[in-house]
Amino acid sequence: MELPVLLHYDSRLPHKRAMGLATLMGLTCVGVATPTFAQTEAEMPTVEVVGAVPLPGIGIDRKLLPYPVQTATGSERRQSSAGNLTEYMAQNLTGVNVNEVQGSPFQNDLTFRGFRASPLLGAPQGISVFLDGVRINEGFGDVINWDMLPEAAISSVTLVPGANPTYGLNSLGGALAFKTKSGRTDPGFEADVSLGSFGRKRFDLAYGKQFEDGWHAFIAGTRFNEDGWRDYSNGRLGNVFGKFGRSVGTNSWNMSLLHGTSTLVGNGLLPDELYESGHRAVYTHPDRTKNQVQQLTLTSEHWLDNNTVFSTLVYGRKSRRNTVNGDINPAYESYAESCEDGFDAGGAPLEDDECVDDAGNPLSRDDALGLAPGVLNQTRTRQTSYGLGLNLARDVGVHKLNFGASADRSKVSYDQTTQDAAFDDSRGAVAVPGAGPTLDAAVHGRSWHAALYASDTLALSGATHLTASARYNVAQVTNTLTNENGIQPTESFRYTKLNPALGVTHQLSSGWTVFANLAQNTRVPTVIELGCADPEQPCALPTGLQADPFLEQVVSRTIEAGARFSGADKTTLSASVYRTVNRDDILFLRAGATQLGYFDNFERTRHRGIDLSARREFGQLGIRLGYSYLDATYDASGSLFAGERTVQVTPGTRIAGLPRHTMKLGLDWRPVAQWMVGADLVAVSSLVTQGNEDGLLENPEDDEPLNTGNASVAGHALLSLRATYKPTRQLAFYVRINNALNRNYETYGVLAENMFPGGQLVQPALGTEEAQDARFVAPGAPRSILVGMNYQF
Repeated sequence: MELPVLLHYDSRLPHKRAMGLATLMGLTCVGVATPTFAQTEAEMPTVEVVGAVPLPGIGIDRKLLPYPVQTATGSERRQSSAGNLTEYMAQNLTGVNVNEVQGSPFQNDLTFRGFRASPLLGAPQGISVFLDGVRINEGFGDVINWDMLPEAAISSVTLVPGANPTYGLNSLGGALAFKTKSGRTDPGFEADVSLGSFGRKRFDLAYGKQFEDGWHAFIAGTRFNEDGWRDYSNGRLGNVFGKFGRSVGTNSWNMSLLHGTSTLVGNGLLPDELYESGHRAVYTHPDRTKNQVQQLTLTSEHWLDNNTVFSTLVYGRKSRRNTVNGDINPAYESYAESCEDGFDAGGAPLEDDECVDDAGNPLSRDDALGLAPGVLNQTRTRQTSYGLGLNLARDVGVHKLNFGASADRSKVSYDQTTQDAAFDDSRGAVAVPGAGPTLDAAVHGRSWHAALYASDTLALSGATHLTASARYNVAQVTNTLTNENGIQPTESFRYTKLNPALGVTHQLSSGWTVFANLAQNTRVPTVIELGCADPEQPCALPTGLQADPFLEQVVSRTIEAGARFSGADKTTLSASVYRTVNRDDILFLRAGATQLGYFDNFERTRHRGIDLSARREFGQLGIRLGYSYLDATYDASGSLFAGERTVQVTPGTRIAGLPRHTMKLGLDWRPVAQWMVGADLVAVSSLVTQGNEDGLLENPEDDEPLNTGNASVAGHALLSLRATYKPTRQLAFYVRINNALNRNYETYGVLAENMFPGGQLVQPALGTEEAQDARFVAPGAPRSILVGMNYQF
């Protein structure tokens, strides 16, 4: 339950009072407590204050932090006219990339320094995400549902890099924190209405008010609909967020409630053949996800004196997810692979090519024709979590101290059913009449996590500061699984770890600050990973779960060093070099010569790179530049389950789907007071295709490996244009053109078998064309136009 935040405070306020004011406004998102104790008269210059511990404490000057923090305010997001939060972060935050694996704007696979925050179940998550201090990575698979964020209520975004232990479990590559508005910090009314290409319609409304006797209230809501730019990809979502509270003297408290629902379609990847014939096509459908979430949060703060504040947080969260996916029936795919040359004229298997089912039993022609080619995979997930946190912060001379504790519990119910289906002419899976759903796998589980932490920023001198922190975690996961073998024995796994961090900053007289930091953090295996961890009982992710062996927790260690500068003309510069090593990383590995796999610990992976960023204003022109170099590799030898191949990796083999080079350039020009014109350029280098990490493809004729290199996903550069016209202080009209040059591009690739060569289903029993190994890609969105209006009073 961690929420860092950055804001400015007024230098006219006494120092301690200003620090408390900044902390309470930024970290609790509710009213400001004004201590009644005597204040010092010393005045301080304006500084940027960051809260870097789990709960509200006494803020720390951003210059003292031994790592680079990136932030974005609500006004900066409005100026960008971005369609949603993930789009904004991908275009503006250094080191952030997006893979459009699902094709829906609210189901993006976001990466930072090669670590993921993804809605995809089974993806290796490595970024923790917080909303007002509540960790919102769902307990079942640590997934992030971007569609459930109340974007109309978000006031700021903060991205903290590295394996920082104060941010709790799963903060391997970094932590994202979203802070919401309140009636005290954001009084007034705001409406934002936009219309765009592909039938997109969005409405955001927000209203905040401050009342007498310290009371305040805030409410916000979002409604979004689209037809989608790909076939069969319409989606919608809606959410409502409310907050009220009170601040009197040295005490303040706040309560917030979130309710959200969505129905989104993510049609996934396309084989090259189908992609070249039309980028809007889908391989198979439906691919629909329905989400629902409710979250209740209560925070309170009490100032014991000018230097000490005690904070609490209590929350409850409930989420529901239902999915339905039309896919190839694994039994049919297995049969098609074993019978590539079909049957003779008499209906018997060819002599040298006997057809068998997925269990290896011979198939007659009639049996083969009776196999359902498709299947409707349906999942149902129900999760409930609740927890609390305590924090005591004290500013004592050269020390800024924080001591805290947190406890979280969750329970999950998950089941998956399969239903035989056939494919229509659009490759849509339609249930076979009379074929009802059958249970494939289920799990009922519980987990709990408790932690103690402490941090101290010590002033060694006026220019040099040392920051030390540590967090002790205890976690336990208990599962009862059901599969084709019936109910399995209940299994329970326990994990403990003490994670430390140590960093130093030194401010130079020239305006530069140099820093260095060492940090360690951990991630414990999720239910989905523990449920598919036995090579003897592999599963087709995420369709099968087994009672499985123990998995080690992932231990991540980051070393980072760099420098930053803040000067006149709003000039800022930042440069950092980092290296993060994951030990016992959890990957999906291949189980022998099968199409199944299992999760297992991989000895070591490594992420290292360079992040550079700069901002400068030249009168009416503002420029920002970001560059990232990322070398994400496996750092041990092993075999991966990847597409249609078993890939042998060695130290130095690149991890798929991550560009080595990313450049971001933004321009903002204000020719007159009412107009703002801007452009954003994002350029990324090529990506390694999953299933070809070793750079070798098999020759279909002689089965010899070829060093072709042509299976990679090409790099691309996208230009976006935007303009805002503000005739009054309250009213603004805006337009944004994404992918202005209408480039064709892809954001991810994987090698897999195409069961629809030439657009027709492979049917060996009828002598049709054979299945083909192919590269599947995630097509990027074409040019789109968004126009809107923002009104505030």
